[in-house]
Amino acid sequence: MVKLFNQFLNFVFPPICPICGDAVESHGSLCAKCWTGFNWISNPKCFKCGYPFPADLDLGQHPMCPHCAAGENDLDFIRSACVYDDVSKNIMLPFKHASALKYQTIMSRAMINVLRDLNLDVDIVMPVPLAWRRLFKRGYNQATLLARPIAKHFNAVLDVDSVSRKYKPDMGHKNAKQRRENVRGVFKILNPDKIRGKKILLVDDVMTSGATFYELNRILRKAGVSAVYAVSFCRVVHTI
Repeated sequence: MVKLFNQFLNFVFPPICPICGDAVESHGSLCAKCWTGFNWISNPKCFKCGYPFPADLDLGQHPMCPHCAAGENDLDFIRSACVYDDVSKNIMLPFKHASALKYQTIMSRAMINVLRDLNLDVDIVMPVPLAWRRLFKRGYNQATLLARPIAKHFNAVLDVDSVSRKYKPDMGHKNAKQRRENVRGVFKILNPDKIRGKKILLVDDVMTSGATFYELNRILRKAGVSAVYAVSFCRVVHTI
């Protein structure tokens, strides 16, 4: 029945690439030309945070970036599907700020794909919370839209109410240290019994310095969470 409905849907609304409008095989897919325009993150990369290394480097089976090697990342794993650049931001920013929800499927699929090699055992998928003021203004939390199909993929609970966030102005062009200071204390655990002992996957659209993930990890660990992973669609790549 579902197959017939999808066939009917494809007949009435032929699937097209959400970026360029060319015909594709299924809804939410990219055409080959648009797909190759993204800087997808693959090996070699940091085993812990997924930071991409130059393709010609042979760094062994489990290479680590200087930040993770120095113990600055306490999450179990972080992964991002692609690098934040002119191509990725042209879908991420409209999705985040301008209700361009047509990009949700390709973004969440890419995030699921980048997690496949980790064989994660996830109890809870948690989108990074928005402050109520920002949620009211925007009308939706883009991280929640991305987290919903990811939770379904892992057969995990989608948790949007165990952590709240206080409003603070955007971090803009702050450096990594300033971002950590700015986000310190903005999150509050509301339902500790729901998350205690659980393995949680955090979801966000973009990772800039990692400050948001690090702060969430800090308070979740204090609440007794047993493992914290994180995934974003894209990440800013700085020279290490």
